[in-house]
Amino acid sequence: MLFFDTNSWMIHRELDEEIQELEDNKEYYMKEIVKDQKDIKVLKDSSELEKFAREEYFMKRDNEEIYIIEYEDSVPKNKKDD
Repeated sequence: MLFFDTNSWMIHRELDEEIQELEDNKEYYMKEIVKDQKDIKVLKDSSELEKFAREEYFMKRDNEEIYIIEYEDSVPKNKKDD
């Protein structure tokens, strides 16, 4: 005889899958936290902070010019050109 109630196997299975997904998310975010903490530690050095700002946000000093070189394979193609 088999009974299905509020504590059925199907509900437990769904909850177990949800728990597993949440644990996977937790593991991912813990790894991201460790990586970000390392990045923060590196960026405390002013030269590293300047390097990061230049590379990621294309910031520059007042007396400088920046030229961004894009290669043909890095520029997305328009569908009309195909």
